[in-house]
Amino acid sequence: MRQRGRGAPMIGLILILATAATAQTILDIFRNHNQVNENIVRDADERPYDFIVVGAGSGGSVVANRLSENSKWRVLLVEAGGPEGVLNQIPMLVSFFQLTDYNWGYKVEPQSGACLGMKNHQCPWPRGKCLGGTSTLNYMIHTRGNRADYDIWAALGNKGWSYADVLQYFKKSERFRVPGVKNSSYHGNSGYLCVEHVPYHTELSSAFLEAGKRLGYKVLDYNGKEQIGFSYIQVNMDRGKRCSATTYLRVRRPNLHILTHAQATRVLIGKDNRAYGIEYMRHGKLQTVRATKEVIVSAGTIDSAKLLMLSGIGPREHLESLGIEVIRDSKVGHNLLEHVGFLGLTFMVDSGNRSLGLLQSKLMRPSVAVEYALHGKGLLTIPGGAEALAFVRTKYAIDSRPDVELLFASGSLHSDGGLSLRKGLGLTDELYNTVFRPIENKEAWSIWPIVQNPRSVGRILLKSKDPLEAPLIQPNFFEHPADLEIILEGVKHAIRLAGTEPMAALGSRLNDRKLPGCESFEFGSDDYWRCGIRTLPSMMNHECCTLKMGPHWDNQAVVDAELRVYGIKGLRVADASVMPTMPVGHINAGVFMIGEKAADMIKQAWEGDKSAKV
Repeated sequence: MRQRGRGAPMIGLILILATAATAQTILDIFRNHNQVNENIVRDADERPYDFIVVGAGSGGSVVANRLSENSKWRVLLVEAGGPEGVLNQIPMLVSFFQLTDYNWGYKVEPQSGACLGMKNHQCPWPRGKCLGGTSTLNYMIHTRGNRADYDIWAALGNKGWSYADVLQYFKKSERFRVPGVKNSSYHGNSGYLCVEHVPYHTELSSAFLEAGKRLGYKVLDYNGKEQIGFSYIQVNMDRGKRCSATTYLRVRRPNLHILTHAQATRVLIGKDNRAYGIEYMRHGKLQTVRATKEVIVSAGTIDSAKLLMLSGIGPREHLESLGIEVIRDSKVGHNLLEHVGFLGLTFMVDSGNRSLGLLQSKLMRPSVAVEYALHGKGLLTIPGGAEALAFVRTKYAIDSRPDVELLFASGSLHSDGGLSLRKGLGLTDELYNTVFRPIENKEAWSIWPIVQNPRSVGRILLKSKDPLEAPLIQPNFFEHPADLEIILEGVKHAIRLAGTEPMAALGSRLNDRKLPGCESFEFGSDDYWRCGIRTLPSMMNHECCTLKMGPHWDNQAVVDAELRVYGIKGLRVADASVMPTMPVGHINAGVFMIGEKAADMIKQAWEGDKSAKV
């Protein structure tokens, strides 16, 4: 596979790891990789499958696994990309793989009020194109959301989606190994998805937690009874290795077929408005495969919306303008939401002779690679520098839920020497050279304040009826002024935290080089930070809600509470696109939950009452 954007240090790291190929960690990675490959087929069968699942990410992999538990059902999982690579499993390399063909390479449409420090005012939106989907490219942070998030879903008319209803599915997915949390009624220990702490913590992250205590916050399990407080991040990691959605695909089942490098281009829908299969492109050839029971679309918030529109399910005016026959007029692609934050809060520290955080020079030491290869420990287990987080409420909070996440990193955008982060984020040369290049090889830490419950709403549109063309992504960041003001409050929280004794003892001070375009504002003023947030926003890759779940009286709803597409029989959706509102935190854990619950609903429909509506 073609790789892009790799520098000499990356190549050096690969060579170091290759020399340790007999080590247990590397052998485990190879073994897991090969276990998934056992289910991959050369071609789909000519005879129909019972179920076809489109997309092998955090929703689709779960659904395919659970449906294939019934040995009488034949299940086909279709994925546009190929298998994960061995090096995908190394947490620290996440930003490098966002520069490769494992990523769809999407970008938002040029923005007038955001992404101003990115080339062409376009923020990249990384999405996984491989087995495991975006769980292969993300920072592995495991947060479920707030109890109230799911109670709101139920209150909107989605029966069966309250926190009390969905907790069992969070627990079912988990193999929970976070130290200090024992016999908790909130966690499971026999699921496929590993949940752990990163096995290495820098001194900076420890100081961050102490700073939180000084401000009166608890250090807690944010996936337990309470959420507001500080914590080391809980991650989807298996003793130092990434634990992506492919953990659900490491099963030997002759009735589960995985077809890779097959991009679904259309759901096949008959005159009776029943889905009976899919059309897909593979190796330049358009092919079809049929399903006798259901098609389950799990291609993600962007591509599930795209696929339904290409299939004639979507806004009538938009589809007709592209020459697509409308089968169902529906608000597909509307209601796009994202957690947006700010990347520009960098605090320099006085390290002396101590090694406090992350720097390219430290990461490239042979001893670092050897420690990881031999023991699965050390700096390479930190997912891109993220180590801890806090959930806090600002003066703008509308209910009991936190409205800001403070994501802590023991480095900054300069820490890899400009090799991958600047490219992955699409930063302009002017911005990087002005703000970050002068501090290369200097220790620093960062906080990314991230808005929760965003008010700005975007949309996914088709660019054309060509299924191989990328869709139009119009996120409308900061269209609602509240999002900007809430992030500004998060900035102020972060600065107060930097002034506490644990952080001040490290000599923490803001990198005060002004962001290009914001020079006219006094550094540190509210207007400066507002300009900075618009210039250097963080995309958390938590997009959701474009195929909204809701009751039949909700004219924005695309699927019902059993994830069945309105107006189309035999077609469901199981991924983040069905979320009616956005959960607090990071959404990947919620997608695993949706996959588990969707599989149960499908099983109940087909194993139980044969007259059930599907």
